[in-house]
Amino acid sequence: MSATMFDFSPGAEVPVAGGAGGTAPTQALASAAYRDSPVDELTAANPDAKFSGARYSLLVPNLGEAFSRAVQKRLLAPGRPEMVQAFGIDPKSVVDHCMAASRIRRERDSRLTAVMLACAVLFLPGTLVWLGAFQLRRILAAKRTGPGAGVVGGVVLFVVAMFAALFLLVPPFTGFWSLYFRLVLVAPVAGWLLAKQICERTARVLRERWSGVLAGSGAATVPEAVPSKPNDHKAEQLRKEYVRLGAEQNSNVLFYAGRKGILGMGPRWGVWQMAETLEPRPGTGSIDPFRSWDVARAIQDRLTQLDRGPLHTGGFPKPDVRHWVVVPVGEGADKIERPTGSETEAYSVKPFEVQRICNEQHFDNGPRHYLGVQFVLYDGKLVNNLLVNISVLYNTLRVEISAYSLGPVSGKLTGGPSAKTKSVDKAFKPWEKRTVQLPLVDMDEVVRLSVRAPFTWFPHILDEIGGKLALPEPFGLRHAWTETPWNHRFMADDALRAVTPVLRAVHAATVEVLHEHGVNTDKFALGGAPDAKPGKTDDYGL
Repeated sequence: MSATMFDFSPGAEVPVAGGAGGTAPTQALASAAYRDSPVDELTAANPDAKFSGARYSLLVPNLGEAFSRAVQKRLLAPGRPEMVQAFGIDPKSVVDHCMAASRIRRERDSRLTAVMLACAVLFLPGTLVWLGAFQLRRILAAKRTGPGAGVVGGVVLFVVAMFAALFLLVPPFTGFWSLYFRLVLVAPVAGWLLAKQICERTARVLRERWSGVLAGSGAATVPEAVPSKPNDHKAEQLRKEYVRLGAEQNSNVLFYAGRKGILGMGPRWGVWQMAETLEPRPGTGSIDPFRSWDVARAIQDRLTQLDRGPLHTGGFPKPDVRHWVVVPVGEGADKIERPTGSETEAYSVKPFEVQRICNEQHFDNGPRHYLGVQFVLYDGKLVNNLLVNISVLYNTLRVEISAYSLGPVSGKLTGGPSAKTKSVDKAFKPWEKRTVQLPLVDMDEVVRLSVRAPFTWFPHILDEIGGKLALPEPFGLRHAWTETPWNHRFMADDALRAVTPVLRAVHAATVEVLHEHGVNTDKFALGGAPDAKPGKTDDYGL
């Protein structure tokens, strides 16, 4: 290795600060709780998110229903697995909106359940006939494509409607059963009309919330977490899970998963190293003893001043500088476990143990210490991390800087609600198209919501027969739905431009400490501006 400058060989990795959450990705993820699009859009944003178990298409949830249910189960259920930090967002706000959306739907489902009891359960034979027709219609529509895809399904509904008219005009029995059979196929239709009004009102509310969240208006409230009576164990348990969520988000423990990089920060795209022999300055007999922590503290002091430049030309915002403990996990690991014991508190390693790890754990097993500087940019869309590791092996000091960048939330979760339309042929000019407005809630959607409503009181059963969303593990709200920042010109530029100032600050602080302790710093001279370009550094060229 060159004795005069940083090299570009693969090195260790590092985590960086978990500073203030940006509003844009928080709003995008929170809006997912209110969306009424198909759940396929969510799984397309991350193929590792799987939707499975649907037995009946009439019970399949939409994106908002599946997302809200999955997030609440994953982040608020007692005994759940640990969560990866979500840098650049406020996880609590996202969970709050999931709870709020679920509460709106629960109120709708209560009304729909009452309608179902009055107009469907009491006339169960007719209801089953109609549901069978709708289920057959959905199956046929799924198998056919093209302009005539819905014709066969329409014929099925038409046949049932003819039977309903026949039973209404000429019932097969007399007396009480005559009246019953007059209504058996008509009452579900009346129930459908009532349900349609309920569904449309709720759909408008959910879409208003969807738009409002993206516009940054208001925050969701969670009255379920406030005890309404003494010994309200459910509310107390929910409050404890919120406290746990906050403790995990603020933990100083991170996890390195091979080529995935640091979970929650993205893959490592760059690494720069300075490694030289520690020798006393000429004329001195020995080096004054010092430890890695002394170098780390000096670097920390320099990094906190990155926003102070000699010229008033903008530049870095206030950096978030933190000490991290990094634990290695397998690239295919499906869970994480933070260190436990007397050296930890509230999912974080205590300061004295962080200092010990920095000074002593440079080789072999055990977690490693990293000092990170983090910039949350573009209203939270870009989280740029540069992490520093200091190690001493025999008489060689190595200072290593690693770069990680987390890009914006998937574009599939950033759009607002739009009117439902479709293109049809013009009446007298079939070679031309015109756009027609569709109902906010169509016939099939009213049936789906009405059939699901009674089952929402038994969510575990609904998961089994309607299907459920399995979130990618180890799960973190931000990195699970993130796109690469390298497709955005300015994001890519800013990620690369941050490297040189940080490297020079780290170098200056290191040399200062070495000089104060009698080390010959001639070999630690920094050459020209280091090359900064993104790459797959954790592939090691293999």
